[in-house]
Amino acid sequence: MTSTSRLSASGVDRLRAGSAVALALICGAQFVLQLDFSIVTVALPSIERDLRLSSSALQWLVTGYALTFGSLLLVGGRAADLLGRRRVLSMGLAGFALASLLAGLAQSAAMLIAARIIQGSAGALVAPAALSLLTATYPEGPERNRALGIWQAATAAGATVGIVVGGLLTQYLGWRAIFLINPPLIAVMLTMVPRFLPAVRPDKASGLDVAGATLSVLSLAGLILGLSNGESHGFAAAITWGPILLGLLLAIVFVVVQRRGRDPMLPLSLFASPTRRAALEAMVLTGAVLAGYVYFTSLYLQHVRGFTPLLTGLALLPSTLTVVCTSTLLARRLLARVPVKSVLILGLVCIAAGQAYLSQITPTASYGAAIAPGLILTALGIGLALPSASVAITAGVSSSEQGLAGGLFVTGQQTGAALGLASLVAISVAETSHDHSLTAGYRLAFLVGSGLAIAAAAAVAAQLSRRTSQGELHRQAASAGGQPPHPIAQSTLRHN
Repeated sequence: MTSTSRLSASGVDRLRAGSAVALALICGAQFVLQLDFSIVTVALPSIERDLRLSSSALQWLVTGYALTFGSLLLVGGRAADLLGRRRVLSMGLAGFALASLLAGLAQSAAMLIAARIIQGSAGALVAPAALSLLTATYPEGPERNRALGIWQAATAAGATVGIVVGGLLTQYLGWRAIFLINPPLIAVMLTMVPRFLPAVRPDKASGLDVAGATLSVLSLAGLILGLSNGESHGFAAAITWGPILLGLLLAIVFVVVQRRGRDPMLPLSLFASPTRRAALEAMVLTGAVLAGYVYFTSLYLQHVRGFTPLLTGLALLPSTLTVVCTSTLLARRLLARVPVKSVLILGLVCIAAGQAYLSQITPTASYGAAIAPGLILTALGIGLALPSASVAITAGVSSSEQGLAGGLFVTGQQTGAALGLASLVAISVAETSHDHSLTAGYRLAFLVGSGLAIAAAAAVAAQLSRRTSQGELHRQAASAGGQPPHPIAQSTLRHN
């Protein structure tokens, strides 16, 4: 039985009657998360001046959110499977709205940092629940590919729109407006969730693996905290390598516990699929490139070329439009005709080429000739790579583990972003110190990003072969309930 057949009759009717609204709600939740993350970055200088924050407190406005969001994603995904995806989505959205209100009314650094930590925790419920709702309600094939393309487009749009909107709100209404804009938007979404999103009942009444959940949270928190400290304190400092080492040790213990547990939080069988393993590895490396290219492009435009934050956001709009159009129009058509391996590798190669193009920037380079082509080429690759990776990661996953697969996907992306950004910042700073040139540091960061994308493409090519994928089709059919593979699954997975 497929996940769609587990929906109640009224749920299916509601989904069919308002499928466009349902998809808009699911993607809207992701859009709000991405919007909030980037919108805060633009307002940091104003917040620092108004609340008289120290540099460490200012860093925690970003680190506090990233720490809780990244470390709780797997738990959020499992909670969605056990408690119901619509319920967990609603809980997360409500918590995010309340935390945004608290942040907008904050009168001190402690109050604002606490609000950001609560926002991250709530976001860790929203992201996997929304993605699992999407994969549970849209069957494998053209419908899911189209929905996942729109999901990825919403992710890219939220990140860039946040820079533009953040600049406008901060300039004309003050930094508090960037938080206070969330509650009314989420209130409208919450009133529509029960009407347009179907309730998918959990497949089994199992409890949460408390030991596994605790270890996963602590190990991811250690890694993210250490990597975040590396940006400001350097990777030789004990405050950096200590949490990283602890996180790695706890991750090893987590794997041992999951291997021996009867009902583990993260069944290791999810990694049995070569397609899923390769896509996750590509997702981690791609997440590193994505975080870096937006970060370094923004710094280059503002610190070297003298762009304002608002103008910087507008300069990134062509790349956002490219991601949106590629994800929604091109990727799903290619996935219907071309193996997922080929689409994923093509996307990664485009990302590598775009980053290599950006690595040639100079202090006087023009936006139109030296920057825009690299941004658009990178965005073209993102629009191909992310939807194909999400198709590969969620294909063949049983209904009871859709939330966990969604959490795994987002965790891979977030962990890669934290790891990549911290490493690229360290590389860029070292090169800048050596050559006494900001541009030299940015160039090297783009060049390393290109190398990461090439490494991801090589990993996908090395692990996916025609022979492994043919056998995998039958295993995925069995794991999904014994049904034969959907025709689109055959077309996307064969020849991998």
